[in-house]
Amino acid sequence: MATNLLLTPQPLAFSKFSVSTKKVAINSQRATRFVAKASGGEEKNDEKGFTPFGFVTDNPSSRSAIQLPESPAEDGNVGQMLYRIEDKGKDYGSYIKSGKLRWFVRETGSPESRRGTVVFLHGAPTQSYSYRVVMSQMSDAGFHCFAPDWIGFGFSDKPQPGYGFDYTEKEFHEALDKLLDVLEVKSPFFLVVQLRIPLFGEFTSQNAVIAERFIEAGSPYVLKLEKADVYRLPYLASSGPGFALLEAARKINFRDISSQIADGFASGRWDKPVLVAWGLADKYLPQTIAEEFRKQNLSSVELKLIEGAGHMPQEDWPEKVVDALRMFF
Repeated sequence: MATNLLLTPQPLAFSKFSVSTKKVAINSQRATRFVAKASGGEEKNDEKGFTPFGFVTDNPSSRSAIQLPESPAEDGNVGQMLYRIEDKGKDYGSYIKSGKLRWFVRETGSPESRRGTVVFLHGAPTQSYSYRVVMSQMSDAGFHCFAPDWIGFGFSDKPQPGYGFDYTEKEFHEALDKLLDVLEVKSPFFLVVQLRIPLFGEFTSQNAVIAERFIEAGSPYVLKLEKADVYRLPYLASSGPGFALLEAARKINFRDISSQIADGFASGRWDKPVLVAWGLADKYLPQTIAEEFRKQNLSSVELKLIEGAGHMPQEDWPEKVVDALRMFF
């Protein structure tokens, strides 16, 4: 089953986009403000006052992130923190073996759901947990939903590069195709994809709070501690997610994939309807990017602006995301 996904960030890529073999919904938000290092090269941002670690420091919760633990023994004790949060965040999920890889996959609804199957794919550095509320409400509306954690992220396997998985775009595509076969996902189906990769580097990739702070910094809201625990858990439990994040970034050719997307729309080869659902409170990117994308592809792209939502609308205001998806699908 070929899904033809573009698993990469690029100047015109989509941070969150929903693609379907029937219709496509794209929630487009990418942080081009960050320094992106890949394939040995660097792209520098000359924006005045640019701070590459802004997503860690430029929001109230991050500035007060050092909190007293419930138990003094947990203060600085990674083992204690892991024990406290290790069972969190596995809503609707189970482990699925596909080839040599073990995926953590969330599922709501049933194969007999009357309105079809939706596959939700998260972006880096997060996990499928972000879709939990959307999935629950979509299944209530009659959809069958899947949301896997990508290999290298969340609760899925995190092989070291060179030992069974090298984190190339081709390998991600092939592994996902095999997983969809195991899950018996048949075409046509709806595909919701979020793509987002922030500043890369060994230090940042191994930072246990990178995911939660990225989410919060792009949002108008403070991320509650119980949610932040789930996003930080994989980075606390092992170095695997950090190395996966770094390795994927190094092997992505940003410019080529950006050109592929632009050429695909310009040539008319992409013939699926697209919904760009954009959080108006996104602190990373202005809505003009979504408006320009819509303007360039009037025949295939719809634009839905979501008030009160930031860079990750499915976490900020899932009910509005569900409304947008239901109307579009």
